[in-house]
Amino acid sequence: MPQKVFAPWDDPQEKPLIQFKNVTKRFGSFTAIDNLNLDIFEREFFALLGPSGCGKTTLMRMLAGFETPTEGTIQLSGKDIGGVPPNQRAVNMMFQSYALFPHLSVWENIAFGLKREGKDKGAIETRVSEMMRLTRLEKFRNRKPHQLSGGQRQRVALARSLAKAPKLLLLDEPLGALDRKLREETQFELMDIQEKTGTTFVIVTHDQEEAMTVASRVAVMDEGKLVQVATPDRIYEGPNSVYVADFIGDVNIIEGRAHQTGDKVQVIWSESEPPLMATTQKNFSLDQKCYMAIRPEKVGISADRPTAANALKGKILDIAYLGNISTYHVELPSGHVIKAQEANTRRIARRHFTWEDEVWISWTDTAAVLLEQ
Repeated sequence: MPQKVFAPWDDPQEKPLIQFKNVTKRFGSFTAIDNLNLDIFEREFFALLGPSGCGKTTLMRMLAGFETPTEGTIQLSGKDIGGVPPNQRAVNMMFQSYALFPHLSVWENIAFGLKREGKDKGAIETRVSEMMRLTRLEKFRNRKPHQLSGGQRQRVALARSLAKAPKLLLLDEPLGALDRKLREETQFELMDIQEKTGTTFVIVTHDQEEAMTVASRVAVMDEGKLVQVATPDRIYEGPNSVYVADFIGDVNIIEGRAHQTGDKVQVIWSESEPPLMATTQKNFSLDQKCYMAIRPEKVGISADRPTAANALKGKILDIAYLGNISTYHVELPSGHVIKAQEANTRRIARRHFTWEDEVWISWTDTAAVLLEQ
C-alpha cells in the first residue's frame, strides 16, 4: 500500500496549528508586515524565505511573543496568543548565536529550562538523556561550550530548545555560523530530529537552498507580504511571479508579448529572432506583456541545430565550471544572454565547448513557465 503523503494543507478537515489572521505590524510609519494571512500545520517544517528586511524575522518574533501585532490576531491551537508572554507560550526559539551558558556543561545547558520549571531530578535526567541521544551528544555530556565545534554547539542549542517539548520551535538562521559542508550535513540532521520529535519547526532563512532542502512548505516574502506559499518543488517548477522565479535558483527571464491559441502561446520577443513557443494553463490576451522563465538545466546546448520547439543560435560568452556542472552563458545576436547547464559526465579534456564557440541552445515548449508579472 503506498505511503500517505504528508500534505495537511490540502486537507480541508485539518485544523492549522498556527493561524495568522489579517496581521499587520507597524514600527512608527514603517509597515513591516502588511495584512498577512497564513496557516501552518502540526508536524510541518515550515520555511520563511526572503531577502533582508522582507519581514520574516518580525513574523517569527510575533510568534515568539517578543512583538505584538498592530492589527489582526495570531492563533496557536485555536487560541489567540496576542497577550500571552513569551515564557508562557508552548513555543521555543533557537537563536542564530545559540546563546549557550559558557560556564555550564552540555548536560546543564540542556537541563536549564527544565530545572527552572521545577521538574524533579529523575524526570530531568530522563529527558536530558533522551535529548542528548537524539542530538548525538552523549560523549560531550561534561564539556563546556568553548570545548565544542560550531556544529556541536548548534546541536546543544537544539537539544535545549526541544527539552521542554514545545508545540512549536522557531529557528532564526540556525545554520548561519556553520561552513558550507557542515551546514549541508546539519540540514539533514535537523530534518531527522524534526521528524522523530514530531515538533512543528518554523525556520527563518535567506538561503534558498536551505529552505528547499529542509522545508515541507516555503513562504517566499517580500516587503511584508507573502508572495507565494507552496511546497519546494512547486515553488521551483511553478513560480507565480518573476520575483519568485528569480529568487529561487538560477533562471533565464525573457520578456515578450503573448499570442495565444488554446494552451499554446507564441512569445514575440525580438525583431531579429523567431517567436518562442510555450504551453500554459493561463489565459493571455493578444499582445499582453509576458515573461518566459526557463531554468538553465532545462536548456540544451549543441553544436548542430536540434529539432526542438525553441532553438536559437548564439556564441559562448562565458563558462562557469562548478565541478559537477558547467553553466554556459550564450550570447544571442539580439544581445540577450541565455544560461544553459550541462552535467559534467566527462573528464575536462574531453569536453567539446569552449569560449567563442558558435552553438545552438534549445528547450521544449513545456520546459518554460509563462508569467504575467
